[in-house]
Amino acid sequence: MTEVHRINDQLERAQNGEAWHGPSLREALEGVTAAQAAAHAIPQAHSIWELVSHIIAWEQIARRRLGGETLTEIPEEMDFPAVSDKSNASWQATLQALAESNQLLCAAVRQIEDAQLELIVPGTRYSNYVLLHGVIQHDLYHAGQIAVLKKSFV
Repeated sequence: MTEVHRINDQLERAQNGEAWHGPSLREALEGVTAAQAAAHAIPQAHSIWELVSHIIAWEQIARRRLGGETLTEIPEEMDFPAVSDKSNASWQATLQALAESNQLLCAAVRQIEDAQLELIVPGTRYSNYVLLHGVIQHDLYHAGQIAVLKKSFV
């Protein structure tokens, strides 16, 4: 198994399951309603929905960077997109966008060779290897936050 395959496996586990640490992102989101996702259970903290949109944004940024695009300045509206439509249909669309974002990132990772992991990401000082492990860590960090926020609804 190559390093690229191992990284891709971890990306998929962090998002979809069989992660050794506990619930994956998808598992943490199971049963969360649109109203719960939009709620600010902790004052001054992001909602579950905002966190999910943020995860999507950074998976998209990582995929674009992996493809050679230089993205240095990430505007707030891209980093934490506002949730304007708080309907159930919009929440389901956000969850679908999360799944698609991860699938697209995993597909992009499958297109690279191990040697490309050492290349510096355009506009940064870190490698593709660090970028991809960072995405995994980022997804799991926010999955933990979501799990804690979800407990406030029980």
